[in-house]
Amino acid sequence: MKIIYAIGHSDHTIERFIELLKIHGITAVADVRSAPYSRRHPQFNKDAIDDSLKAVGIAYVFLGKELGARQQVADFDSIALTDGFKSGIERVLKGSEDHRIALMCAEKEPLNCHRTLLVCRNLKKQAIDIMHILYDGTLEYHRDTESRLLKLTGCDKEELFMSDTERLELAYKKRGGDIAYKVDNK
Repeated sequence: MKIIYAIGHSDHTIERFIELLKIHGITAVADVRSAPYSRRHPQFNKDAIDDSLKAVGIAYVFLGKELGARQQVADFDSIALTDGFKSGIERVLKGSEDHRIALMCAEKEPLNCHRTLLVCRNLKKQAIDIMHILYDGTLEYHRDTESRLLKLTGCDKEELFMSDTERLELAYKKRGGDIAYKVDNK
């Protein structure tokens, strides 16, 4: 089974970030940020990270247009149905044939990021194993991330009229609603 990794650049130095990628044998980074720029961490601006990764032999591709979550629609389920999102998932799957890919976004915690709640959730439906590279470099299986998601959202208790799958879907919806980008229409 194919494995795709996910990582948040957080406040790492570029050196530490590259070290984490190399520790886990990552050969390509798919940037899933809608806006690939950071005022606080300019080392992760699109051109800067592309140059830094190329210098160490790691490929970089920007997929924020396809897999980013800052769209007019703040509903992850609706975003997942768009042709652009489906195309982005296909590009990741195709790329995983030749590369060990890490999906990259900014957030440190996987449960605070669309890379987990939108992108990884949909990759899992394609029978892909997902491993989260945590801030300290340890790996977390996606199923363990989902267990934390169930607890975080209060969906971890068995329900008489709800299957485990339905509880997990509810947990994804709840957390997605909490963190999804919302357009301010003021």
